[in-house]
Amino acid sequence: MKLFCLFTLFFTLTLQAQFQINGIVNDPKNKPLPFATITTLDNNNTITDVDGKFTLSSTVKINSFTVSYIGYQTKNISVSDNKKFYSVSLKQRTDNLKEVFILNENPALAIIRKVISNKNNNNPQKKLSSFEYKTYNKLIVSANPDSIQGRIDSSASYKDLKKRRINVDSSDYKFKEIISKQHLFQTEKVSQYQFGNNKLKETILGTKIAGFKQPIYEIIAFNLQSISVYDSKYELFETKYNNPVSNDALKDYNYKVLDTVPIKGRNTFMIYFKNKKKRKSSGLEGVLYIDQENYAIAKAVMRIKGVLDISGIHEFDYVPEEKIWFPGNTAFKIVKGKNEDDVKILGGTIQFDGDSEDAFTSRKKSASDFTFLLSESNNFDIHYNTATPIKDPSLYIEIKDDASKKTDTFWNKYRKDSLDFKSQKTYLLLDSISVKKRIESRLRFGRKVINGYIPLGPIDFDLKKLISYNNYEGFRVGLGGITNDAFSRNFRIEGYSAYGTKDGNFKYSLGSGVQIGKTTNTWLNASYAEDVREIASTFFAVDKRIFKIYDPRPINISTFYKYISWKANIQSKIIPKTEGIFELSRTYVEPKFDYLFNLNGKMYSSYIMTTAMVSLVWAPFSGFMQTPTGRNESDKRFPRFTFQYTQSLSNVLENDFSFAKIDFKTEYEKKYLDGQKTSIRLQGGYSIGDVPLTHLYNTMPNNLNKETIIQRITFSGRNSFETMFFNEFFSSEYLFFQVKHGFKRVKILKKVRPSLVLVTRMAWGNLEHPEQHVGLVYKTLNKGFFESGIELNKIYKGIGLGGFYRYGPNQLSRFEDNIAVKISYVLDLGL
Repeated sequence: MKLFCLFTLFFTLTLQAQFQINGIVNDPKNKPLPFATITTLDNNNTITDVDGKFTLSSTVKINSFTVSYIGYQTKNISVSDNKKFYSVSLKQRTDNLKEVFILNENPALAIIRKVISNKNNNNPQKKLSSFEYKTYNKLIVSANPDSIQGRIDSSASYKDLKKRRINVDSSDYKFKEIISKQHLFQTEKVSQYQFGNNKLKETILGTKIAGFKQPIYEIIAFNLQSISVYDSKYELFETKYNNPVSNDALKDYNYKVLDTVPIKGRNTFMIYFKNKKKRKSSGLEGVLYIDQENYAIAKAVMRIKGVLDISGIHEFDYVPEEKIWFPGNTAFKIVKGKNEDDVKILGGTIQFDGDSEDAFTSRKKSASDFTFLLSESNNFDIHYNTATPIKDPSLYIEIKDDASKKTDTFWNKYRKDSLDFKSQKTYLLLDSISVKKRIESRLRFGRKVINGYIPLGPIDFDLKKLISYNNYEGFRVGLGGITNDAFSRNFRIEGYSAYGTKDGNFKYSLGSGVQIGKTTNTWLNASYAEDVREIASTFFAVDKRIFKIYDPRPINISTFYKYISWKANIQSKIIPKTEGIFELSRTYVEPKFDYLFNLNGKMYSSYIMTTAMVSLVWAPFSGFMQTPTGRNESDKRFPRFTFQYTQSLSNVLENDFSFAKIDFKTEYEKKYLDGQKTSIRLQGGYSIGDVPLTHLYNTMPNNLNKETIIQRITFSGRNSFETMFFNEFFSSEYLFFQVKHGFKRVKILKKVRPSLVLVTRMAWGNLEHPEQHVGLVYKTLNKGFFESGIELNKIYKGIGLGGFYRYGPNQLSRFEDNIAVKISYVLDLGL
């Protein structure tokens, strides 16, 4: 797996100018001046960053440049051939910017208020009924070889004056050699954007990724920055921030007029903005160039500086006939920030090493200190107020079937500039290395393993079926799998067999499916199974499988029921932003514990249930991508909602009971760049009619009924009550709520870095017709159940520890009985 991770890191994602100078701009007290304007005679310009640093690139020789900053004297600097870095100090000027705004008010606030009030007149997605354009994008991961020292360090050991061994560290030298010839990664994309009926869709006409014949859809769909600078929430690297021109922006940001500069022949105000909060990761910082006539955004620079230094630049072209600034070019860049921990982005495709290995020593600079990710796009072939209908507007991205098969003629037509020698070399070298090292096949293999499968020829063997343990079956050993594309793209066979060492019984399942709709991932499936399942457990048919080497919660479960079922279902993504399953099933159920179901005086020790079920997951805020292999959720967003309805079919195939069940859950999750994460889960169920205990609700208990705390130590579950005993509560209707917040990992020792997670769970429920259930002794959740706890996850090599406390109306009389201590284990595959 480490080898796979290294190859994935190597194959990650600007064109290098022929002439480039760097520098820093300071005031007389040697304090950096952020966002000062740097301009050449040919109107090539840039601005300094928040630290006053700048990089000025040009395809022609730079003889001089001008530095300007509001309130300071403009300075002209001559460029020397042998000098690449310039430290510029500006003197304050005595004359002030002409005040043309309300007295006693920050002039920048007056400008921003007018920008906000005129947004609908200046936002292309509000002013124009429709538009379409094409975009050429190039994304690379590279480094400036001049930044790397490239030395070879060596050390020798001696014994009896004889040299015995030489250790050579040539990593910097090798990295500089590589980066001088090629980029680490490179990809190109040509897209068509269409806007209409307040929806924007991207259709990818061509895509090319160095080292890969088939596109990596995860990279193609990755959202780096917002397309519109007028959205109330501006997105930068999959994190949303309050926009500095949102309706409530003035409560979050401070503003300052920096300068007045011309853009595309129109005068603009240069407005600096910064979040009012002191924490750098709390909000955006940057510069807006505001048209002095119509108060539209003519250029925008958005930046976040924290564990990563991320910047997004938007440039616009003025369209006189539409009286609007329309998006022209965008650029997105990531370099390393201040980070103690290693930071992985794009699924581990690029990594920035932590700044120090321990609290006492600083580490030697590595390749990641010089590596940057740069994505540049330019728009062309723009049409306004078009009447062309958009096909499947609910899709966020659609990739044409032949997008990865475009010839050089196609790329030469759409590239803004022809590929330089270094970019050409990148394709040649990475393609040859990919073939030699079988990178694509290794990547496919890695994806399968992450999802819990080992591909062997036409079959993906299921790792979850190999071995597990529970208190009823004992050790459960087995073998299972599903056919893959090597067998057939339109037909599949799946199944498993297992044996329990404690109950001494075999279990098995066999099923098949045929694809009846490629674009909507529609499959018609049928299966037969004989197996056991935990009583009163809730399963959503549309839930994606979560792979674990082991599932610790069932270890202590003793109450199962045997089932023999025939099923037929249709699964499809035909409804926009959803995935649904409609299923018919006939199931024979036999409880494997002391239980009878009393229905009108008749005692059932086993029964038949014939049901129809519809299960649907709805992700209204996610983006969906149509690929040549089907429809995928490319941009997973929260909240998301899952609904499931089950109805028994009276007098059909010997069905014994009449009932209905409604289940739902809502999930919300927010991740932060500094490693923190908040998740919320609301789940409930409601049953109507005659439902046996096997198919009611147990609200996910995970505690042993033992005398001491030590005896009750078990593995923690993901969404289970750690202080609730197995079979303590049953409900015919319930509501469950959980909130978790995980803080960034804390470094105690080099290999001891726990992640603190605060957890609170609560549930309410009720049981109708308790007289129907004979055998088990249980309670109901009428008064509610409450617990809170602390988890210290990944303390050492994935092992963690948690403590939970039970309180409220169902608190137990003995204090120690309300405490549960749990062991956790998080498997980190390094991806």
